[in-house]
Amino acid sequence: MSRRRLGYLLKHANLRLSELVGAALAPYGIDGREFAVLALLDSPVPMSQLDAARRLGIDRTTMVAMVDALERKDLVRRRPHPDDRRKNVVEPTERGHRTLGGARIAVDAAEEEFLSTLSGGDAGLLRDVLERLVPPPAG
Repeated sequence: MSRRRLGYLLKHANLRLSELVGAALAPYGIDGREFAVLALLDSPVPMSQLDAARRLGIDRTTMVAMVDALERKDLVRRRPHPDDRRKNVVEPTERGHRTLGGARIAVDAAEEEFLSTLSGGDAGLLRDVLERLVPPPAG
């Protein structure tokens, strides 16, 4: 396998970034996937589990398990949707907001460390190119 293959490079770059982010999030008691869910739910617009699952590209069963885990950690709560009583809104608790605040800073630092071997211009270019390659989330 050639180290120049795109698949190899992207996979190993993602593994390295995941290691850094995982270590940065450990003090907050969450992992990268839980961070993504918590960050998405930190929105002024009420969001159901199904809406969040669609936005993150996660199947419903996995999302239920993730929200259950976040709820057990007192980071999110479910409440009836104000416009549709058949749905529940999932939102961060006060503890969830505090955790997310610190976790965002930690993730920013981990990303900065990951990109530290690149010049500022190259780091920005990498983000720009990846944004063009990754389709926007659904819905």
